[in-house]
Amino acid sequence: MTSDLDRVLAAVDALAGELVSFTADLIAIPTVNPPGEAYEPCARHIGDTLRGFGFETRYYTADGLPEHRPDYPRVNVVGVRRGRQARPCVHLNGHLDVVPAGDGWTVEPFGRTVRGDRIYGRGSADMKGGLAAAIFAAEAIRRAGVTLEGTVEVSATVDEESGGFAGVAWLARQGVLSSDRQDFVIIPEPFGIDRISVGHRGVYWSEVTTVGRTAHGSMPFFGINAVDAMAAVLTGIQHELAPALAARRTAMPVVPDGARAATLNVNGIRGGQADVAGQTPCVPDRCAAVLDRRFLPEESLTEVRAEIAGQVARALDGRHGVRHELRDLMIVEPVRTPDDSPVVTALAGAVREIAGRPAQLVASPGTYDQKHVKRIAGIDHCVAYGPGCLDLAHQPDEWVGIDDLVTSTKVLAAAVLQLAGGRR
Repeated sequence: MTSDLDRVLAAVDALAGELVSFTADLIAIPTVNPPGEAYEPCARHIGDTLRGFGFETRYYTADGLPEHRPDYPRVNVVGVRRGRQARPCVHLNGHLDVVPAGDGWTVEPFGRTVRGDRIYGRGSADMKGGLAAAIFAAEAIRRAGVTLEGTVEVSATVDEESGGFAGVAWLARQGVLSSDRQDFVIIPEPFGIDRISVGHRGVYWSEVTTVGRTAHGSMPFFGINAVDAMAAVLTGIQHELAPALAARRTAMPVVPDGARAATLNVNGIRGGQADVAGQTPCVPDRCAAVLDRRFLPEESLTEVRAEIAGQVARALDGRHGVRHELRDLMIVEPVRTPDDSPVVTALAGAVREIAGRPAQLVASPGTYDQKHVKRIAGIDHCVAYGPGCLDLAHQPDEWVGIDDLVTSTKVLAAAVLQLAGGRR
């Protein structure tokens, strides 16, 4: 007798061509963040597709947030397909925004380029391929004629690349995502067909500003150069703090291996009198740098913040007339889902059965929307699993493999079957 799972896997194979075409269609919609282009047409296209696949769909705009503007509306879409009962509920979430294409491409970043066994384009791996896999995993269950005991949901959300505050965080604050409604969340970020991400490191973004005094550039001795002061800060970070961080390692299975250490990156710097660009005959009186500190579960935020503040103070000690400011920009605590979570067990079993090899439990070097699912929605059983290579994210000529896209769709469908009460 053919099992529900066998029928679902056969359905994935049958719809593989549609899956590839839909992925290419999503890539062709240039949902670039910043500033947040084409969010609404992309959300509407996904919503129309979900409706055609038997979902009740609803759109959620991030009303009241400054990033939600008439020219760049923040539009999220959620599809719900109920089984025999409301719970258990499995929610599949993917972000529809992508980073700017940048230079160095040999193909059109927002084309529908399919060559051999690869789909190319910005967002193909991170993560429109994963979003398509989630949608078609749910559709394969429907086409196979399998009725779930519980509910399956799919959401496409905005702004993950800039923190997800108008996307998953917004849905969680509105109660759309909540432990009162959903039991399990899977986010198909590009970790590969045999890797399950159970969490991520923490983030402490801060801005340090040095303040001096302006003067004529031909008589710099009458001023206090804020850029020179910032140079001392950055030199101290490079020669004192960075080596100390590199020596700290986490037991969390972060990939790649270099990301198992604590890190600090200078994400940006600007300086000059009133941030004037180009030629100006003045001593710069302000300089600001954004520091991107990724911290480990073994470190506390209090210690991380104090360490940076102390490093800045030491670097500026003795520089008469220089003031400095340090302010928080974004804070994300590390998260980790237990290895024995039902969602981990279901995905690991599906990987073993479908991909033919054991699943690896890993953690992400950067954050993704699990932070909001855990912290705001209160849903503990959340992981990331999806097609694509993490190393290709944000790179020129980004691509996702078609075979991996199909395999991950099968794995997601099998996990939904188990978690939402379908027979296997």
